[in-house]
Amino acid sequence: MKAVTIIQPWATLVALRIKTLETRSWATKHRGPLAIHAGQKVDKEACLIPQIREALLKHSINDWSELPTGAVIAKAVLNDVWSINRPYGAYGLVERLSLDSGRSICWGGYMPDEYHFGDYSDGRYAWQLDEVVQLHEPVPAKGQLSLWNWEEPR
Repeated sequence: MKAVTIIQPWATLVALRIKTLETRSWATKHRGPLAIHAGQKVDKEACLIPQIREALLKHSINDWSELPTGAVIAKAVLNDVWSINRPYGAYGLVERLSLDSGRSICWGGYMPDEYHFGDYSDGRYAWQLDEVVQLHEPVPAKGQLSLWNWEEPR
C-alpha cells in the first residue's frame, strides 16, 4: 500500500477525520488506498493555533506530547488532487481546481476550519482524503519522503 508521512498535529487531524485535505508542494498521479504515517516531528507551535488546539481538545488530546509519532495511524483513500490558486493574493479568495474532473471550488470571506489545517498558498496542491479509518493501535514504521510503500503487518 502506498503511504505518505505527515508531521504532527496534521497526521492526527487526518486520522480523526477532521482534516480532509492534505496540502503539499507537489501533485501525485496516485489514486486509491493510502496509509497515513505520523512522522517523528511535531510542530509544537501549530498545536497552539486556536482551530487546531480546539479540534485536538475535542478528542481529549490536551498536549502535543500525546500525539503518536513514527507510526502508521490511519488508512484513507486518495480520491482527487486539487491545484490551489490565489487570484487576489495571499489574503484573498482560495480557488481549488480538481486535476481529475476540472471542477472548481472557492473559499472566500470566512474560511472554514479546513483552511487552518493546511498551507493553501498559490501553486500548492490539496490531496482529497476520503474513507479515513483510524487504526486501533499505531503501527511503528519509519517514514520516507514522497510516497512510499508500506507493508501492513498481518
